Amino acid sequence: MSSKDKEQPAASGAVDRRHFIAAAAGVGAALAGRETLAQAPAAQPAAAPAGPPPSTGPRLFRAELDVTDCEVEGKIPADLNGAFYRTGPDPQYPLRPGNIPFDGEGHVTMFRIENGRVNFRSRFVRNERYLAQEKAGKILFPMYRNPYLDDPSVKGLSRGTHNTHIIHHNGKLLALKEDSPPAAMDLNTLETLDPVYNFNGQLLSQTFTAHPKTDSHTGNMLAFGYEAKGFNTTDVNVFEYTPDGRKVWEAWVNVPYVGMLHDFQMTEKYVMLYVIPLAFDQAQIERGGIHWSWYSGQPTYFGFFRRGGDGKDVKWVKGPERSATHMMGGFDDGNMLYVDVEMSLSNPFGFMPMRDGSKWDPVRGASHITRLSVDVSKKTPKEYGIETLYPDHVGALPRQDDRYNTVPYRYGFLPCPDPAPRDPSKRPASCYARFDLQNRSSMLYRAGEGVQLAEACFAPKGPNAREGEGYLMGVASHNNEGGRADLVILDAEHIDQGPIATVKLPTRIAGQIHGWWVPGSAIPPKRA
Repeated sequence: MSSKDKEQPAASGAVDRRHFIAAAAGVGAALAGRETLAQAPAAQPAAAPAGPPPSTGPRLFRAELDVTDCEVEGKIPADLNGAFYRTGPDPQYPLRPGNIPFDGEGHVTMFRIENGRVNFRSRFVRNERYLAQEKAGKILFPMYRNPYLDDPSVKGLSRGTHNTHIIHHNGKLLALKEDSPPAAMDLNTLETLDPVYNFNGQLLSQTFTAHPKTDSHTGNMLAFGYEAKGFNTTDVNVFEYTPDGRKVWEAWVNVPYVGMLHDFQMTEKYVMLYVIPLAFDQAQIERGGIHWSWYSGQPTYFGFFRRGGDGKDVKWVKGPERSATHMMGGFDDGNMLYVDVEMSLSNPFGFMPMRDGSKWDPVRGASHITRLSVDVSKKTPKEYGIETLYPDHVGALPRQDDRYNTVPYRYGFLPCPDPAPRDPSKRPASCYARFDLQNRSSMLYRAGEGVQLAEACFAPKGPNAREGEGYLMGVASHNNEGGRADLVILDAEHIDQGPIATVKLPTRIAGQIHGWWVPGSAIPPKRA
């Protein structure tokens, strides 16, 4: 371990297990009006059934909605033109007991903002899984990333739920889930255009990350797939597509073990991968459980190689047990690689099983924004640095100004509980934090009592706006109103001043893991 490793402090006692898990999984707001993630049944191994078990368990939302000319409190900024898209798991039929909240069909929602007005729309991704289950009238893929339990009728179909993230590329909205290719949707209508989108045959990987990056100079889309040659393979395919969909580079590497590679980082010169011990568990899958278990005490690996090469120069630097699932940003200065992540000491998900049977630890599972660093001027780096940047803030799902994905950056954003609640006897307020990494300062927007904030998304004022100049937006769910949802829009440079506009919906809406802003200039005209 590096001498620069600064251990994370224990999470504040004010942050209870239920609140942390909702934030860590990024669907706290989505689950208003039903069980929180902490209450969801853990994925316990079970005896392998003769066939798929009956579908039971809680339902989420399932309603596809259109709300025209939404009520707005305040005033939508005149220079805010585009759409805020979100996606999250919304089971088409009730989940099987023992499954986890990350399963369920992708339900995409859109706030279309134009000329000071807002229209809302939500649609399921009508992928191969959704259509097969719709025809059968029941669940056919009953366990998270476990094909052994699939109904025989769906053999050969894509298992993709497309419930994790969305991005826009080449005039389409791509719905993403990291175990499958994207699904392509219409940016205006949310109609599913292609349930298995492979970039006109150019995608060789069987999988596609939920977290592509955008090159800060060319606009190219940078992405990867792990388990790229199939179930439980160590192969990783990294690739780059131009804005018009032409593949210009790819490389293949192998990871030390099949652990979750949910996110990654690219800089101008390097690709960085991070393998955590939330790893493939064959025995658990054969017993009817989920894809992953947490292997306590197992090492992490920080991998890097030259961007644009063949991947044969990949180096893996071994490190201590940690979890890091989402990157806030990263860059290199020629000699050092830096990547800022949400990081916990152990398993961050209370519903993911511990392989040794131990009880999940919510303190060791609490995440902080942490900087990892590797000295690439050394021929064979022996360690990577670990530095907690904001020890007082517990949270997950960090974001940045996405125009700075591959270059040095200054500002980041994080949904988090209030690190200094005014009334310690109450659950801390749900907040958005704005980080200034240049001076290590932070600023907070505190939501009202009973309000849960989902992941935020940044929208620049315009293509030439300086870094961080624009709007921060996210969905706020009112637990004391049955989960009714608002979209709050904040001045990203002054989030402590509260919303400049609030888009008020008459109902709760489908849940969210991640969201994405698309400027109006990138949205094609509506088809006749």
